[in-house]
Amino acid sequence: MSLMAEEANLVAAADVAAAAVRIAPFVRRTPLLRLPGGRLWIKPENRQPTRSFKVRGAVNAVGRLAERGIGHVIAQSSGNHAQAVAYAAGRYGLRATVVLPDTAPELKVAAARRLGAEVVIVPPALREVTCLALADRLAATVVRSDDFDVIAGHGSAGTEIGLDLSGAGAILVPVCNGGLLAGIAVAAKAVDPAVRVIGVEPELAADGAASFRAGRRTAWPVQQTYRTRADGLRAPVLGALAWEHINRYVDDMVTVSEDGIEAAADVLWRELGERAEPSGAVAAAAYFAHRAALPGGPVVAVLSGGNVMVRPDAGNVRERSLIGGP
Repeated sequence: MSLMAEEANLVAAADVAAAAVRIAPFVRRTPLLRLPGGRLWIKPENRQPTRSFKVRGAVNAVGRLAERGIGHVIAQSSGNHAQAVAYAAGRYGLRATVVLPDTAPELKVAAARRLGAEVVIVPPALREVTCLALADRLAATVVRSDDFDVIAGHGSAGTEIGLDLSGAGAILVPVCNGGLLAGIAVAAKAVDPAVRVIGVEPELAADGAASFRAGRRTAWPVQQTYRTRADGLRAPVLGALAWEHINRYVDDMVTVSEDGIEAAADVLWRELGERAEPSGAVAAAAYFAHRAALPGGPVVAVLSGGNVMVRPDAGNVRERSLIGGP
C-alpha cells in the first residue's frame, strides 16, 4: 500500500494550518537567526528533535495514519526521512521499517535504529523497489517523502517564516524530492504572495533545476546524483505530487557548487554555532553565490538538517569574504 495524495487537488493553506496544530506537541517552532554583516536570515531546522525538517511532515502523515488504525509504516530514505518516520512512529505507537542506501552515513543509520525502526540496507538504486516489495510483504503503509500529508506538515515551516519576518524578498529552500519546497511555497505565498520562493540543488544533482527549466519532471541517473557530498539531496527525480506544487508556486531553481556548500557550512558553524550537514547548507550557499540576482529585502535560507559531525577547527579563509556584501 502507498499513502498518496488523498485528493486530486494540491495542498492548500488550510491543510498546512491543520498540520501545524497536529504536529505542535512533537516538533519545535524554530526561530529566524540573522547572519552578521548582511541581509541573510537562517531558519535552523537542524534544531528539530531528529535534527532535520523531515520530522514536520512525518509526524503529520504518521499521525493521520494512526488515527485510521494503521499499525505499521515503511519508508525509503537517504537518512533524514527515515529518522523522522521512526520518530513519529514511536510517538504514535506504530511499528516502523526503513530502507536506507548502503552509502548512508552511519550517523543516520544508527539514529534510525535508536529511534526504534527496523533498518534494511540496500544499494542506492534498489531503495524504491525494495521499499515497495517489503510494504506488500509486511502489509505496511508507505510514507513517501512527498505525500500530501508530508507536504502539508513541511508547509508549517513556511508559515512560521512568513509570520516571523514580514517583507522578505526571497526564501531559499533545499531540494531533494521537492516535498519541503512544495510545502513552503504553498504556505509562504499564502502569508505573502509577493515573496519569491526559490529551490536550491547541488550542481551535481540538479534534476529538479533541469525539470524546472524543461517544464516537466526530468530524471538523472543515480550514478550522477550520488556524486554530490549533499547525501540528503541525491534523489534522481522530483516526486510527482511535489512537482505539481513546484510547477505552480515556485519562482525559480538555482544550483550551487560543492566548494560553495562546504564554505557555507563553515560560515553557519563559525558565525551562528549551527551544525549544518551539506544538504542543509545548500540554501545558504545559494545566497552567497547568487545574492546579486536575488530580490531586495531580507532573504531567508532554510538550514534543513544538521546530522553531521562538525570538527572544532572547521572553517577556512574563504568564509569571511562570503559574509560581506549586500
